[in-house]
Amino acid sequence: MKPSTLIRNGVSTEMMELIARLIDLIAWPARRGAMGDVAMTLLDSKPRVAEEEFGWNRKAVELGIHEYQTGIACVNDISARGKPKTEDKHPKLLAEIQTLMEPHSESESSLRTTLLYTHMTAKTVREALMQKGWPEASLPSVRTISNLLNRQDYRLRTVAKSKVQKKPTKPMPSSRTSAA
Repeated sequence: MKPSTLIRNGVSTEMMELIARLIDLIAWPARRGAMGDVAMTLLDSKPRVAEEEFGWNRKAVELGIHEYQTGIACVNDISARGKPKTEDKHPKLLAEIQTLMEPHSESESSLRTTLLYTHMTAKTVREALMQKGWPEASLPSVRTISNLLNRQDYRLRTVAKSKVQKKPTKPMPSSRTSAA
């Protein structure tokens, strides 16, 4: 056993490295509690010292201390983060766009998908909304309307017309003549 080097906060450097490696092996909700336990046991419940010694986020250590003391794990609602979608913020706008798109959309001829093909672009949809009385300042950008139409399964492409089948060509008689 090699002698321990430099003791910090009453714990050797090797022990600090071992603790850091072991904490890294724990999955996240339990990791915060373990970090809080280490901070309370070795570092006098000081998240800032845990940040300096172990490189852990002090907010996570602070939350881990709280979780360890109360025994209640805090749940992060990651799905609630972020910006809400346009159709969630403005359901009337979505209904208006659907009424605009309905007469100009048609489904795929083979009906294999639920996609609706249209010749209207997002720019023309935005212009049509302005003609219907929507103020320009309250409307989302053209790109946002394009994203909204894609989420609603409208594909902004020209509608493919049925193509005329070409008749198969007859093979030309061989131009070679047999020379006798």
